[in-house]
Amino acid sequence: MPVTHITAIQRKRFEVRGIVQGVGFRPFIYNLAQSLDLAGYVLNDSAGVIIEVQGSEDSLAHFQIRLGCDLPPLAQIDGLIIVDVPLGAEHDFTIRHSEVAEGEFVLVSPDVASCDDCWADSTSEDNRRWGYPFTNCTNCGPRYTIIRDVPYDRATTTMAGFTMCAECQAEYDDPRNRRFHAQPNACARCGPGLALVEHRDAALDPALVFSSGDQSREILAQVRGLLRDGKIVAIKGLGGFLLCCDAENDSAVRRLRKRKRRSDKPFALMAREVESVRAFCAVSADDLVALNSAARPIVVMERLPVTRISAAVAPGNDSVGVMLPYTPLHALLFGDSYGAEAKWPEFSALVMTSGNISEEPIVISNDEAWQRLGAVADWFLFHNRDIYMRVDDSVVRAFAGRTRLLRRSRGYVPRPIDLGFPMQEILACGAQLKNTFCLTKDRYALLSQHIGDLENYETMQFFEETLANLQKLFRVHPTIIAHDLHPHYMSTRFALDQPQTVKIGVQHHHAHIASCMAENGIRDKVIGVAFDGTGYGTDGQIWGGEFLVADFAGFERRAHLRYVSLAGGDTAVRQPWRSALSYLRETFGDRPLPADLPLWSGVPAKHIELVQAMLAQKINTVNTSSAGRLFDAVASLLGLRHAVNFEGQAAIELEMAARRHGDDEQTYPFEISSSDAWEIDLRPMIESIVRESSAGIAAGIIAARFHNTLAAVILEVCFRLRREEKLDRVCLSGGAFQNVFLLQRTVSALTREGFKMFLHSAAPANDGGISLGQAVIANAVARQAG
Repeated sequence: MPVTHITAIQRKRFEVRGIVQGVGFRPFIYNLAQSLDLAGYVLNDSAGVIIEVQGSEDSLAHFQIRLGCDLPPLAQIDGLIIVDVPLGAEHDFTIRHSEVAEGEFVLVSPDVASCDDCWADSTSEDNRRWGYPFTNCTNCGPRYTIIRDVPYDRATTTMAGFTMCAECQAEYDDPRNRRFHAQPNACARCGPGLALVEHRDAALDPALVFSSGDQSREILAQVRGLLRDGKIVAIKGLGGFLLCCDAENDSAVRRLRKRKRRSDKPFALMAREVESVRAFCAVSADDLVALNSAARPIVVMERLPVTRISAAVAPGNDSVGVMLPYTPLHALLFGDSYGAEAKWPEFSALVMTSGNISEEPIVISNDEAWQRLGAVADWFLFHNRDIYMRVDDSVVRAFAGRTRLLRRSRGYVPRPIDLGFPMQEILACGAQLKNTFCLTKDRYALLSQHIGDLENYETMQFFEETLANLQKLFRVHPTIIAHDLHPHYMSTRFALDQPQTVKIGVQHHHAHIASCMAENGIRDKVIGVAFDGTGYGTDGQIWGGEFLVADFAGFERRAHLRYVSLAGGDTAVRQPWRSALSYLRETFGDRPLPADLPLWSGVPAKHIELVQAMLAQKINTVNTSSAGRLFDAVASLLGLRHAVNFEGQAAIELEMAARRHGDDEQTYPFEISSSDAWEIDLRPMIESIVRESSAGIAAGIIAARFHNTLAAVILEVCFRLRREEKLDRVCLSGGAFQNVFLLQRTVSALTREGFKMFLHSAAPANDGGISLGQAVIANAVARQAG
């Protein structure tokens, strides 16, 4: 008699944590359960996703395997709890309404560039979304910029006011459709629309009519016509307004630069496709990966020597930042066809720079744009989907096979950095320049988007607005606040004003090194090299050329660039010639200087005499070991830049000069003292630079030798520290290491000598990564204190 095998019915509960809301996770689970003939349900809750499945033992085993292997493209599982539960009465599988649990939080996906399917929908004449600029699905589109709260449902986004038409609702309800439970789902009949308005001095019409049906295509065609005519158009995008003009129209680019009050700082470009980018940039394989990534950041690449792009896009700069379209709205600005059958785009590239004035935050509302950008834009392209989170475009550079973040914002935020160990709930307030803040919860560090320089009321408002939003979204209630030691930073003042929290001050360069350690999963001591412009030291001086032996709990300053006296404080940052005078005085004292230095002809004699008197009498001077001011000094000595219009401009031009003579391997002499904290004396180098400049050696050759010397200094100090401390891991951090010429030489030299190198990629090496370091240091200090 045959034996019948009866498979027992079981029921399991899965509690899933990670990026599992707004990424098509519930539809994925629904279809997976259906394919395995499982009953039960899936729902979003305030901490992630809850799944209960009931069926045969084999089906449940397959479900668990595929749950880990076949995730939707944007999903990420960071935690999974599986328990057996009693059988239920269901005979089918359903998606239930979300549940809210007090105090729980869920990770939220960043905004994601449109997928190929949605590009095709918006550019195919036989598709009902042809020309519709807000096309998206579960695999792409807005997330962070529209979420007001979690769980992630349409009612908790800025799409709440748009009721889906019958066709969109059918897509939303169909498990076989890629728009199944896509919260921003819409079309021209039921979704957001466009409005094109010429700027006038009067207030914006509150009865503004937004497009429907085929009007979007007509409006976008009008915008293309305006751009061809040299007009400047303010375009409401995903995380804020962008100011746009034809990048080949020199007159339009210069007019935009003048109106935006941005004399030299490069503008970002957008091109429709990689082939367009190749017409004006050298695109490496690593650049290509970054350009095409779901984040669609601005990628900094080398500009070709001869192009049709206006030189005013990046004056005097060999590099340019370029991104590809990340929404259908942007793609349709280049024409209404896309893909293999597409016509050549109407523009090789468009300027796409942040919609703001000077250093103010990017504007996000229609009224705000009308008021603040009226003196810049000729026309405004509005839409009526509110932006809840203000987010700039991210900026990256490819190096050593990795994408390195220079500005972490759209496409990356709020994706967390998994630290791998539990954290107390901490707010780290970041630095003054390139500010971000960091919130921690469980094992996650949640960095804010780029806030900017905290030098005006509007940016500080943006800081507080974003902090309130992220605390609500992630249910974070900090009991510890970390801040920089500089007493005059706005971020420090904000931290000290907060009631009922423990305040922990963190030294700036220690935070730099800890940030690099944290993202690379290092917790033991390292040699930390922190080179940047300004950081308040524990001795009350301004640091910036530092060698630390550090872990999260503390650091020892083992070496630094020799102090020089700098006249004028912050004024010296804007006027590199002051740094040059400081180094000349330190190096030559009262000895005579060559009469043909570029400095003498580049700066009025009366200004030089005044600063020399200030240095001699120590009037309004500060002592600094800043690497940034050293770069400034050398750039001025070589006649490359005596005054700057944006941070790092002199160093950038010095790097560009060096790159033209990259085959020169000579170095200049330097000395290292044997004091407790070794002083690196670069006066011999400065004397050699002055002598060679006076002898007519090309500025580019001297610049290359200067960079070579700094790499040699770093190698020598690391050698000595390895010998004394028995450490071979080196973390490089600080804005100076955004200089690829210096970074290449430093990494090559240290790696060749057996050091293990750790660089930034998930957080910026500049002050945008400071808050991450502050957070892990504060956590370690608080735990150590008991």
